[in-house]
Amino acid sequence: MTTIGVITRGKYGNRLIETILSKTDMKVVQTAVPELLPDFIDEPEEFLEGLNIDTSVFDSNIVITYSLHPDLTVAIAHMAGKAGVKALIIPGGASKAPVVELEGLAKKYGMLIEVEDICCTLESEPETEELCKYLSIPELEVDIDKGIISSVKVLCGAPCGSTWHMAKELVGTKVEDAPARAGLLIQQYPCRAVRGGMGGIHESGDIHKKAVEDAIKRKREK
Repeated sequence: MTTIGVITRGKYGNRLIETILSKTDMKVVQTAVPELLPDFIDEPEEFLEGLNIDTSVFDSNIVITYSLHPDLTVAIAHMAGKAGVKALIIPGGASKAPVVELEGLAKKYGMLIEVEDICCTLESEPETEELCKYLSIPELEVDIDKGIISSVKVLCGAPCGSTWHMAKELVGTKVEDAPARAGLLIQQYPCRAVRGGMGGIHESGDIHKKAVEDAIKRKREK
């Protein structure tokens, strides 16, 4: 059974853990960093040692860190690399993670490092395929009865759980209205993605809209 290591910070990361445990057969090892952190941490590895985090999180092949702090994220990447972690996934985007420095660490340790603005854009790599077959770019199957969406099956969904929320609420929708409604439902879901710009939650809505369009097209072609 695949084990995913998750480092949470306050509310960030908890919804991912809930989704893994309720929607997949994977296990979770988790630890946490404080919600309130200094803006600048001079010795981040020493700082982490002082927190006494559960280092068994690094026994996982895949670690997802919601540290959301450039200094701590780099220190976590060092610890993950030294422990032999195969893939480190960093939600929150480049504003929370020094991408160039992380690229250097990826080469140093032979570790895949993915920095993602939204995790429903995560693409499967050999190191992450066990995770991505459950949680990544959404993929759906739909049934249609007399022009109405009668069921929606989630084959792969967003780590935050929004895909399953959308699937449930989409039942009973007219086929022609379903893609647009899917995007709206995702934007109404309490996802932590950035709001107010062209990316973030709006991109997630567009991705789910396309997933519904693709599912309808496949159903009609059968």
